[in-house]
Amino acid sequence: MKHEEQIRLTQLIRSQRWAALATLDASAPFASMVAYASEPGFSGFLLHLSRLAPHTRNLLTDPQASLVIGEPDTGQADPQTLARVSIQGKVVQLPRGSADYQAGRALYLDHLPCAEPLFSFDDFTLFRLVPHEARYVGGFARAYTLSREQLLAAAKG
Repeated sequence: MKHEEQIRLTQLIRSQRWAALATLDASAPFASMVAYASEPGFSGFLLHLSRLAPHTRNLLTDPQASLVIGEPDTGQADPQTLARVSIQGKVVQLPRGSADYQAGRALYLDHLPCAEPLFSFDDFTLFRLVPHEARYVGGFARAYTLSREQLLAAAKG
């Protein structure tokens, strides 16, 4: 992957706040839209989710998930040329009161300050998607599969 593509990948991940989350339901795949915040080195992606939502119940049953982040479609060009990344991994719940929870909460709110009131709701849980692989498409004929190590290296720029 060229350095320019790494820069575009990191800018895409860091500039967005909204992504598709794919989980495994008992009978079929399930996708929904969620807010997220990336940890600085892409070692994790924070999700603050309600246990009332189907995607959260799915994650509590099977923690495998995929987060798809895409460049916004402005309607100006072929949407297939838009940059996007699909990050596959396992989700872990961050226990309330733990150091990980406190650090994750601060990082999440730094990226999404409007989410502050949701942290007072008992049904919301903070999760970290720990990536094991990513598939980045930067446009036509510019597709790359990145290992966890390559994704972490891309975050360093």
